Amino acid sequence: MRTRSTLVLAHDAIAAVVAWYLAYWLRFNFDIPDSYTHSWVVSLAFVIPLQTAVFWRFGLYRGMWRFASLPDLKRIVLAVGLSFLAVPVVLFLFGRLENVPRSVLFIDSLLLVLFMGGSRFLYRSWKDGHLFSLRDAAAAPVLVIGAGDAAAILLRELSRSREWRVVGLLDDDVGKHGRMLHDVSVLGPIADVGRIAGKLDVRHAIVAMPSATASARRRAAEASTTAGLTVLTVPSFDDLLSGRVAISQIRKVDIEDLLGREQVQLDDAGLHGFLTGKVVLVTGAGGSIGSELARQITRFDPKQLVLFDLSEFALYQIEQEFAERHPNVPTACVVGDVKDEARLEQVCASHRPDVVFHAAAYKHVPLMENDNAWEAVRNNVLGTLCMAEVAQRHGVGRFVLVSTDKAVNPANVMGATKRLGEMVCQALQRGSHTKFVTVRFGNVLGSNGSVIPKFREQITKGGPVTVTHPEITRYFMSIPEAAQLVLQAGLMGQGGEIFVLDMGEPVKIVDLARDMIRLSGFSEDEINIVFIGLRPGEKLYEELLADDELTLPTPHPKLRIARAQVTLSSDGLMDLRTWLQSAPPPAERFVKQRLAQFAPEYRPQMHAGL
Repeated sequence: MRTRSTLVLAHDAIAAVVAWYLAYWLRFNFDIPDSYTHSWVVSLAFVIPLQTAVFWRFGLYRGMWRFASLPDLKRIVLAVGLSFLAVPVVLFLFGRLENVPRSVLFIDSLLLVLFMGGSRFLYRSWKDGHLFSLRDAAAAPVLVIGAGDAAAILLRELSRSREWRVVGLLDDDVGKHGRMLHDVSVLGPIADVGRIAGKLDVRHAIVAMPSATASARRRAAEASTTAGLTVLTVPSFDDLLSGRVAISQIRKVDIEDLLGREQVQLDDAGLHGFLTGKVVLVTGAGGSIGSELARQITRFDPKQLVLFDLSEFALYQIEQEFAERHPNVPTACVVGDVKDEARLEQVCASHRPDVVFHAAAYKHVPLMENDNAWEAVRNNVLGTLCMAEVAQRHGVGRFVLVSTDKAVNPANVMGATKRLGEMVCQALQRGSHTKFVTVRFGNVLGSNGSVIPKFREQITKGGPVTVTHPEITRYFMSIPEAAQLVLQAGLMGQGGEIFVLDMGEPVKIVDLARDMIRLSGFSEDEINIVFIGLRPGEKLYEELLADDELTLPTPHPKLRIARAQVTLSSDGLMDLRTWLQSAPPPAERFVKQRLAQFAPEYRPQMHAGL
């Protein structure tokens, strides 16, 4: 760095000498009289050291020419301006400005700005490949969708790329059409991507709209894939703000981008009051939702984060992740079973949690439907009861149960057990100082056991992609969005509520499969879709509210409150506890019969598709 600064300093000193000479030369119409030759040579002894000192004081040698920009030009202008004022003062003191024409001072300043600024920007243009480059011949032509701030940054980054050569921009803002952004033209609206790509022989498009709405990004990606282009995108707005990635780290558009939803607005101040300086226990911390809850909680500086899970390997993974990414967050990784009341007592006595997020659950519908029905009951109901009662006894301020849309009019064991877990929390709320809050939502993108990883694997193997039914639909949201809204609901809950997340519009699974096939660069002729029929316990349509439930709005636009009409009495809770602790395990049909008695909405005899 010192060598580089010395070279730059030498460059500017030489530029100052040349500028001072040219100022005289131009002043006297390219022929300096002999009487002034001595003057300009002698004055250099005062002018150059003074100007060099001013340039150094203004930090002109701390910047990098490779990234010269307007702030650098501003510093040059200010430094030259100060030297313009200082030079005549010094020359007057030492020689009363004899034989130094006043116009020389003005001309010298203009030439200095030109030489010093021009050389820096010429160097950057050369490094960026704007002057001349052999890279364009090998780089693939690409269209950039979006002509905003993100696109401008992306164009600067890609100007140095050996892989991509941007040949045009597309934007729906008519006022931008025909205009230039970093020497690249805005060619038309996004809907014309197919026509423009064909005209320019382009096979790739980059969606550079990280701050646009999810629906706008989805339309851009769908228009590009329909045109047969390979669609890439820039990182999300959240990732860019966090500094985790750069905008030049483009990647293929994934199905999560097409299903993406609007950014969640959180009550950060309220969540800081809720979580900052608190001990927070997360059960099921190795799972998709539990681990993301833990990641989101770290943003609010908890006193300690207790991660509880039965899976040793899952806990090991999240322990390694937190040690690398969140080393300043005190973390305890605890192996244990939520059905083991003694273990829960030990953990709560040791760590004294203020808040509990209960995400531990068996959630795979077909797997829990038959041979594992009793285990689903014990894990999802007894586990919730044990954790909730231990939390009560240890003075936990708030207990947040993560539930599911499958608890609404459940047609399967898993949904019925989650509904019964909700009822347990509502029953325990009576006369309790602990605030029990339930949050109910649908499928999350990419969670363990969800359909999207399965489709990816099937596509990678060459198909077929298996869908249970042409009409089956589900609600989807991203794992981070679900976790953020669980935190928000936990903050807002006052005890006994069931919060329902706004899941948006339901998505047909077959349409999801088609999108994933197309985004992978295949057609349905190459990767077939096969319908295999509904699985045990599976419904065609999931619901977010039962028929006999009412909803109330909340201050948060993505949260509503469901008021369930069916509750569990104190005697019912006692009967439930007795049943859950019974041994040996009852037969499957008796499990379902008893579930229906405790949760009347459950209809085990109903066909899954009805």
